Amino acid sequence: MELNRTYKNFDENFSLGGKTALITGAANGIGLEIAKMYARKGADIISFDLENPEELEKYVKEQGRRYLFCPGDLTQIETIQNAADRSIAEFQKIDVLVNCAGVGILEMAEDCTEKIWNLTMAVNLTGSMWMAQKVGKTMIKNGGGSIINIASQAGIVAIEKHLAYGTAKAGLIQITKQLALEWGQYNIRVNAISPTIILTCMGEINWNNEKGEKMKQLIPSRRFGYPEEVAACAVFLGSDAASLFNGANLVIDGGFTIS
Repeated sequence: MELNRTYKNFDENFSLGGKTALITGAANGIGLEIAKMYARKGADIISFDLENPEELEKYVKEQGRRYLFCPGDLTQIETIQNAADRSIAEFQKIDVLVNCAGVGILEMAEDCTEKIWNLTMAVNLTGSMWMAQKVGKTMIKNGGGSIINIASQAGIVAIEKHLAYGTAKAGLIQITKQLALEWGQYNIRVNAISPTIILTCMGEINWNNEKGEKMKQLIPSRRFGYPEEVAACAVFLGSDAASLFNGANLVIDGGFTIS
């Protein structure tokens, strides 16, 4: 019996050819590696960050892809709207949004200040939500897209000194589910990625020590992650291969949160 299948075949190489991706926090760390891997997979890149990463601009153009830098601060909603407007003017569409920009200030709960709380929420939660909303509106008009929110294992389980950070990331996971529910009908997929400690330059500084060795013993895989591993997951979610993923939170933590 022949099955009635509406699903379209996808490129098994997880190509992003023909797609335009807006990536926040693309100047360094995880965001930079996502942008570079996206370019290698064929996507044009829009970088939203405080400063233009010249390394990224050169790299993207070497891959034969187009590049646009939109200076912006996630705590300033007008710069978020400007980025969406400029991106549409330049590329006519945004196929993928990766909300990667974030701040992480570690403190014991009794030491959390109003300044730390407000900044963490403004960047990690509120700014990412506004960016998703502005880009989501353009995706609704253009027939769909993929939104990927970089959350954290700290948004799933309680971790010492992660009061503001963990709360913001838990909220981002819930935003992911809410947008997936409401926008799935418009062919927009909204998913999250929740990594363990990732060995960016900052991660190396903070965790390449005795504290890090103790933390590794709590991870079944006994190691931390690398930015490229998060980027590979973001490539999958941005590709047509992930067409049935909506509202998911892909946890890349070596098993830290399984118990």
